[in-house]
Amino acid sequence: MSPATGVPADSPMIARQLAALMEARRTVLPKRLGAPGPDRAELEQILGAAASAPDHGGLVPWRFVVVPPPQRERLADVFAQALLQRDAAATPEQQGQAREKAFRAPLLMLAVARMGPGNEEIPATERILSAGCAIQNMLLAATALGYGSALTTGKALQSDELRALFALDRHDEPLCFISVGSVTARKAGPARPAPSRYVSELGGAPQLVPCD
Repeated sequence: MSPATGVPADSPMIARQLAALMEARRTVLPKRLGAPGPDRAELEQILGAAASAPDHGGLVPWRFVVVPPPQRERLADVFAQALLQRDAAATPEQQGQAREKAFRAPLLMLAVARMGPGNEEIPATERILSAGCAIQNMLLAATALGYGSALTTGKALQSDELRALFALDRHDEPLCFISVGSVTARKAGPARPAPSRYVSELGGAPQLVPCD
């Protein structure tokens, strides 16, 4: 390791391993994530990866609430209630489908961004960006441990019942659910976009990207 930079001497190999890890990370739908899930030591490793996210001001403007198996029923009730609020005519089958989402994946947690109060000089966009980096670190850690993962959202995230269940106050913004588990069925994901689709140079001529 270089004493000046702290970069390991074998950094080229580490860079290749990191590139392979990022390429290996794919979204696996929660319905394709089964047991076993991460054990306690692995969970601590996954959660610990979040701490390496950029965090302007050291606010730690994010947190993660794990939903253990005994609490899944309460979350299922919230999903069903949120559906009925949107569609009072939802059938029992549709309500059951909404409830079932709470029982997928052995590890389920809610990602929450803290939008205030305190240090208003750091805008909301930076707080959400920091949360996104923390989440990506956790997904990569889960991938490195051999697990599949997914981020899911939905209209239930904005329901009063969900906010009450997770004890969110007015400064908390629920971002997504994170699901982690063993992959029970694999499905080819979409091709990664080439850098030419999302990189340009200031002052350069605009590039036309053909639509798929």
